Amino acid sequence: MLRYRAVYIPAVTFYPQVTLSCLLTILSLLASSVGRLLYQRDADTLNDHIIVNSEPPVATVTFNRPSQRNAISFDMWHDFANIMQALDEDRDIRAIVIAGAGGEAFSAGADIQDFDEHRSNSNKGRGYNDAVNGALKALSEMATPTISMIQGFAVGGGCELAVATDLRIASEDSRMGIPVGRLGISIGHREMRGLVNLVGKGNALYILLSARLLDATESLRIGLVNQVVAQDELSDYTYKLAADIASLAPLSHAVNKLTLQQVQNKPSLENLTDEESDLPLTQFDTKDYLEGYKAFLEKRRPQFIGE
Repeated sequence: MLRYRAVYIPAVTFYPQVTLSCLLTILSLLASSVGRLLYQRDADTLNDHIIVNSEPPVATVTFNRPSQRNAISFDMWHDFANIMQALDEDRDIRAIVIAGAGGEAFSAGADIQDFDEHRSNSNKGRGYNDAVNGALKALSEMATPTISMIQGFAVGGGCELAVATDLRIASEDSRMGIPVGRLGISIGHREMRGLVNLVGKGNALYILLSARLLDATESLRIGLVNQVVAQDELSDYTYKLAADIASLAPLSHAVNKLTLQQVQNKPSLENLTDEESDLPLTQFDTKDYLEGYKAFLEKRRPQFIGE
C-alpha cells in the first residue's frame, strides 16, 4: 500500500539577529516546499511504480514503468484508486494531470505478467476486474478535474483509464486503442459505458471490433481526445490548461461534473429527485459565487476558496 508522510514545520525559535526579511524568506521557502512534499513517499517507496508530485493547485500522477511501457499491474490498480481518492480530498489540489514516464507510452494497459496469477480463469478474473473497476470508478467520480497527458501508446487499460478522465490532451505521436479482440477477452460494463459516452456507439464498436490503434488525427476526429499538439509542446499546453482550470471556482467544476453524471444516468430528466433538480441552484449560496460576482463588478480576478 502507498504510504504518505505528513509534513511538519518545526517550531521556529526567534533570535534577535534574525531579521524580519530573513524570516519571511525562510517561511516562503518552506511554504513552496510543502506542496511538493505533501504526497512524497517514505524513502523505501520512492521507486514505486506510481509517482505523485503535488505542487498546488496542480498535482501530477505518473505511471513509472517506462521499460514496460508503463503497464499497470494488479497492485497498481488498487494503489491508483487510493491515490486519486486522497488527492480528491485535498482542497489545495484543484486539477490533476495523469501521465506516463519515459516518453514512449502513457500506458500500455494491463501488465501481461499478471495474467497467470490474476486472470487465468473467470474466478481470478473477477478479482482483477474489481480492481480495475475500482480504479476507474474512483477516477470518473472525482470532484477534482482530471487531464490525461498522452504521449506515445495508450492501449487497452491505459486507453480505458484515459477515457475515464475529464480531458485528454495527446501528442502527435500518440496511438490509442483497446485491442481486446487480440487476446480473446472483452471490456467491462464501466469501461464500455465510458467509451460509448465519449465517442458514441459506432466509434466504440470500430475501436473494439477492429482492434486497431488509432493515430492522433483519427483519435481527435472521433472525439477520443480533446486536443492534439506537437510532442515538444505537450507538457506546456497540458499544464497551462490545468492551471487555467485550477484558477476557476472548484465548486462550479464539481457541480458541473456531478450534473453531467446525472444527465447521463437519467437522460430524460424525468426521474430526477428534488435534490438532483436543485443541484445547480446550490452555487448561489456559496462564498465563491459572491466572490465571483464581486470580482466581475470590480473588474478584478476572483480568488476562489472552494466554499
